[in-house]
Amino acid sequence: MFRITVNYNHPADPEQFLDHYRTVHAPLTRTMPGVTSFEWGVCETLDGTEPTHFVVGVLTFPSKEVAISALSSPEGQAGSADMANFAAAGATVDMHEVTVA
Repeated sequence: MFRITVNYNHPADPEQFLDHYRTVHAPLTRTMPGVTSFEWGVCETLDGTEPTHFVVGVLTFPSKEVAISALSSPEGQAGSADMANFAAAGATVDMHEVTVA
């Protein structure tokens, strides 16, 4: 299993970010071929302080090869291009092979 985690920085307009993410970006992401799971959520902390990131999205694929193919697909390219429409504050993308203990 291969996982991609996208950590979005805090935007200038959180409501606008969330509206776009919910209505445009998340639906685009779900259409990528080979995605076995797509989850996302607004970050929070246990003590109520501001979290490091605003939103985290997690995509799971059967393998690294399937993830590479999905990102190269028209749907993956559309999702990547859409980042410019809502993620002006930036994002960090991490990828890893999943080890289940």
